Amino acid sequence: MGLIADAVQVEGLENAGKEKRKKSKKQGDATGCWKGFRLKGICISSRPKVDTSNSSAITNCESKSTNDGSRDQPVVPVISGSTTTSIGESSSTTSRVGDELKIASQLRKFTFNDLKCATRNFRPESLLGEGGFGCVFKGWIEENGTAPVKPGTGLTVAVKTLNHDGHQGHKEWLAEVNFLGELIHPNLVKLIGYCIEDDQRMLVYEFMSRGSLESHLFRRSLPLPWSTRMKIALGAAKGLAFLHEEAERAVIYRDFKTSNILLDVDYNAKLSDFGLAKDAPEGDKTHVSTRVMGTYGYAAPEYVMTGHLTSKSDVYSFGVVLLEMMTGRRSMDKNRPNGEHNLVEWARPHLGERRRFYRLIDPRLEGNFSIKGAQKSAQLAQRCLSRDPKARPLMSEVVEALKPLIHLKDMASSSPLFHTMQAERAGGSGQMPRDGFKPQSSLRRDGQHPLRTLSNGSHASPYHQTPTPNSKQA
Repeated sequence: MGLIADAVQVEGLENAGKEKRKKSKKQGDATGCWKGFRLKGICISSRPKVDTSNSSAITNCESKSTNDGSRDQPVVPVISGSTTTSIGESSSTTSRVGDELKIASQLRKFTFNDLKCATRNFRPESLLGEGGFGCVFKGWIEENGTAPVKPGTGLTVAVKTLNHDGHQGHKEWLAEVNFLGELIHPNLVKLIGYCIEDDQRMLVYEFMSRGSLESHLFRRSLPLPWSTRMKIALGAAKGLAFLHEEAERAVIYRDFKTSNILLDVDYNAKLSDFGLAKDAPEGDKTHVSTRVMGTYGYAAPEYVMTGHLTSKSDVYSFGVVLLEMMTGRRSMDKNRPNGEHNLVEWARPHLGERRRFYRLIDPRLEGNFSIKGAQKSAQLAQRCLSRDPKARPLMSEVVEALKPLIHLKDMASSSPLFHTMQAERAGGSGQMPRDGFKPQSSLRRDGQHPLRTLSNGSHASPYHQTPTPNSKQA
């Protein structure tokens, strides 16, 4: 695929951007773009200026913002010199950016003004989430174009901005554009287009109305039905299977977790955030050697220890997420009793025991789950979480194992065995809290802990309120 050779050097772009802005200022600021101010971790702006020289759509967009009084509006932050690489400046940086984006030529190219107006001036009401990458805003554009349209019409999109104080950086922005620009599959979120104008970097995705799996598992009072969880697991598995075994050149996702699994109106799962994706090894190579990146609790132990990345690293991460869906527990939760902080280590003794697997099931389901489905899921999770990477299944095998589990009707609530198990649990076996579930309200907002990192930056997945950042390395 030959996607990204080196990180693009941003300083050259910044200097070019400064020259362009100087010329624009002399011409009376014809674009009407706002001046952005950087603050670590958040997006803010000065009050927008009204520009009546542009199209009616833009004029209306600007006019609305002036009615908001003195309230500040979020805006894409401007790049700072602190993000300059140490490699040195290059006079050909701008052309290199264009070369690296050729692979994504079928994507729509937006102007900053297009996206400013599509998101109603990046106003707070349009904010979907924020993290180390930047802010994510809801917007509306033409069905087959790039022009902004009235909210509620045209195509609904999510616009992700690049916060240059974050640590995703331009290299990972390019990875996102190039991978998702080429990889098309029903279980991958669709990248519609991008904006690269002066020092602005934005990505435009299809809008996923149900948000993230993380939100549904850990932030909603009503639990996801068992059949819906299995449907989501199957969809996510199909996405990984495509990357590993069906794409023209195999891809290792490297960041499989609940917050990166997005859901459409019918709870179809789609993988998002490809900033850490890597091309799989080719030929005689068995692995990709790389710095450890991702989120602690999801990363395979051999990858954390050696930096050797394979597709089986993704399979391990899938096993962790499958456990989260079964249990309603986070991969890492230090608010639980000693011995239960790490979900995988707590669950291992129960996975292979036919009469103990019930201890794994989310008690909020109150018996509304398939006994056979839960048993098969526990067995599958055990295989995915094998300490020996070679013993883990292929994702295509995971897909086949999950297919029969969606429509099973043998509900535990009607099983005498389950009621016996419930009585044992209520009797105080000492292995779980009485209700099997500890409230999440006292958690850190994400409940996750980073791997070795250089900072507290994070990726902001679209369509959900991003929690306290998960750290990742550049």
